[in-house]
Amino acid sequence: MTLQQMEYIIAVDKFRHFGNAAEHCGVTQPTLSAMIQKMEDELGLKIFDRSKQPVMPTSSGTLVIQQAQQVLMQVGRIKDIVNEEKQSLKGEFKLGILPTIAPYLLPRFLTKMMKKYPLLDIRVTEMKTHEIKTALTRGEIDAGIVANLADMDNFKKTTLFFEPFHVYLSRESVLFSRDVIRTSDLAEEQLWLLDEGHCFRDQLVKFCQLKNARSSQDMYKLGSIETFMRMVEYAGGTTFIPELAVLQLSEQQKELVRPFAIPCPTRQIIILTNENYIRNALLETLAQEIRASVPNALLSQKSTQILI
Repeated sequence: MTLQQMEYIIAVDKFRHFGNAAEHCGVTQPTLSAMIQKMEDELGLKIFDRSKQPVMPTSSGTLVIQQAQQVLMQVGRIKDIVNEEKQSLKGEFKLGILPTIAPYLLPRFLTKMMKKYPLLDIRVTEMKTHEIKTALTRGEIDAGIVANLADMDNFKKTTLFFEPFHVYLSRESVLFSRDVIRTSDLAEEQLWLLDEGHCFRDQLVKFCQLKNARSSQDMYKLGSIETFMRMVEYAGGTTFIPELAVLQLSEQQKELVRPFAIPCPTRQIIILTNENYIRNALLETLAQEIRASVPNALLSQKSTQILI
C-alpha cells in the first residue's frame, strides 16, 4: 500500500463521497476508486460500504483509516523536522480560522505574508472551534486561529491579541442615545445572533445573560456578522461585532457602534497547535506577522476588559 492510497481513503472518509474526495485530491473518480479497490484487495477487506449513501466505512475500515491518519501525520512530522532544522519557511501550511475572525484579520496579513515568503504555501479554511480541534487531532491542519476557551489545555496556545466586543444598533433603537451599553440594557432588544456552536455567540450570550437569545435563531437559522449588521441597518435590532470589524466600517456605520460599559467583554485570539508541533520558526513568524498587522492597543489586555 502507498501513502497516496492512504490519502485517498482519508478523503473519502471525510467527504463520504467518492466524487468529492477525488476532486479534493486532484484526481479523477475512476483513478481514486481503482486505487482504493487495489488497497482493499491487498488487505483482503472492504474499507468502505458502497451500498450506503453517503458512503460509510466498515468497522474494519474505520480502524484502517485511523491508522492511515497516524501514518500520514508521522510522515508530515518528518518533513516538519527537516524544515525546522533548516529554519525553512517553505512548503504547505494548512490553517483553520474562525468565520468570526477570518474576514477582519486575514486581509491584514495574509497577502503581505505570502508575498514576503513566496515559498510558503498557506492553505486557509474557515471552521468552527470544534472543527478546528478535530482537524488538529487528525492532522488535517497545522494550526488554527481561534478565541481562547477553557477546554483547550490539550493543545499548545500562542497568544496573538486581545479583541473587545462592541454593540451594533439601529438608529431607531431606544439605546441609540446611550454613550455606553450595559448588559441589562439588552434585555428587551431584538438580537441578531449567530447559531449555537459559534464561540462568539456563546461567549456573549453567557456574559450578557441573554434570556431571549433564541429569538433571532427562530427567525434566521444561519447568518454571519456581516449579514446581521445589514439586518440592523435596514430592519432594526441589535448585534455584536469585534473590534477589527469596527475598523473596517464607514464613518456612517461607526455611528451605530457603542462600547460596552466597563468591564468590556474581550476575547483572547490565539494560534492553536498540537503540543508536539515542531515547526516553531514558522509558527513564531506567523504570530509576529499577525501581531504587526493589528493595532498596538490590541496587543495587551487592559484593566477595563474582562476575558470571556
